[in-house]
Amino acid sequence: MRERPIPMAVRLPLVVVAFMATVAAIVSWQVLIRLDEAQSRRLRDVAAAHLDGLAAALTDPVIREDVWEIYDALDRARQDHAGLRPTDTVVATPNGNVLASSDPRAYPSWSTVPATFPAQARQARDLAVRTDGARALARRDLSSGGHGIGSIYASFDLAPLLSERRSVQWTLLATNLAITLALAAMAWFTVRRMMRPLRTLARHLQDEGGAGIMPVPEEETRRAGPEGAALYAAFNRMAEAVRDRETLSRTLAEEERLASLGRLASGMAHEINNPLGGLFNAIDTLKAHGERPDVRRRSLDLVERGLKGIRDVVRATLVTHRADRDQRELGPEDLNDLQLLIGPEIRRRGLILTWDNAVRSPVAVPAVAMRQVVLNLLLNAAQATPADGEVTLTARAVDDGLLVVTVEDTGGGMDADGHDLLSGRRERCVGSGGGGNGLGLLMVRRLIGELGGTIVSEPRFPVGTSIRVTVPCRSLEIERLANVA
Repeated sequence: MRERPIPMAVRLPLVVVAFMATVAAIVSWQVLIRLDEAQSRRLRDVAAAHLDGLAAALTDPVIREDVWEIYDALDRARQDHAGLRPTDTVVATPNGNVLASSDPRAYPSWSTVPATFPAQARQARDLAVRTDGARALARRDLSSGGHGIGSIYASFDLAPLLSERRSVQWTLLATNLAITLALAAMAWFTVRRMMRPLRTLARHLQDEGGAGIMPVPEEETRRAGPEGAALYAAFNRMAEAVRDRETLSRTLAEEERLASLGRLASGMAHEINNPLGGLFNAIDTLKAHGERPDVRRRSLDLVERGLKGIRDVVRATLVTHRADRDQRELGPEDLNDLQLLIGPEIRRRGLILTWDNAVRSPVAVPAVAMRQVVLNLLLNAAQATPADGEVTLTARAVDDGLLVVTVEDTGGGMDADGHDLLSGRRERCVGSGGGGNGLGLLMVRRLIGELGGTIVSEPRFPVGTSIRVTVPCRSLEIERLANVA
């Protein structure tokens, strides 16, 4: 399951806390380092002062090896020195034997200096200090006339210094923690205040109850700062533009619905009117040559097929949910009939019609839909071709189960809108135009899509347009004529 992202109002305070904790750790580390250095210097100075005082008081008694006078001097020196309390002091001879100590029971005279007072620097000419746990160990060599006469070993209690260090550590920790929490709280409130315009915009962007994008009220705009007011003003302009666009879209949708009804009525008239010319020609032929059996049979077949085509168009438009339609295969006569139907338009415009129908047997393609495709292409080609021009139809049933029909003209060529309309890059017809674009091409594209075919339009050399329709031959199923109309 996808985790919910952390809100910005929480992430920013967390980032502030992380930065502050890092800064606090670095500052605390530097403070403790400086404190350690200061305490070390203080320890050395106090220890040096203490041992210097002892050295001055003990030089003569050590030369004389007067143990009791050394005891007396050590007893007088047992006092705090600037918070540094000496615990054990041992005065030793150069060969490492104890002359006297502040604790005779622990360090008796003439015994060996214990390991608790190691000589850190045997050749040291000055103070040597080593901290060991809660104690500080110091050594000072005694000399007279340039000759060593003994050494003083002393240990000091570091409890006051360690207590001071712990106090500083806890003070730093508490101070940094308080500052970090305070800054985190300030950051949280500040970020929430800064994020208020965004939360307001997000709330107004949500389409609650289908009301769409709602503008920010004027009262809330006045409460915001200058940046928030500018942001709200820009958002309100955008919201008004979106609402205007939605209103315009609804208006255009209504107009498109009405236009679709008009195109449907025009298409019905267009598809019904085309066969009527051929029907009237067949009736005129029957009136003039009705006594001839071959002419009468041919004319009656044409009348019957034309009426069936009109019936199918009307049914496809008015009875969209019925399935008892004539789903016959396309035969050679269906294409040849179009030659007679387009004939009056060809003659009226003074064009030349070249017809090459190589389909010799029925193919598994819906006859009504294919006739409408070819008829619309022929009508658009005739409309785009000037007088004395040529319109050509070529039909082939290729071996790989495809029906290929090509319609060519010698007009001025189809414009970019017509090519876009046939290729599907444009969804609305742009009128007939000079190139034969419009309702016919839109219907052709929809029919070819229903048939599962493809349509390619390209310029024809030297002038004109060539439109090639490729439809797969397949087993015909009961389909709704509304889907192919």
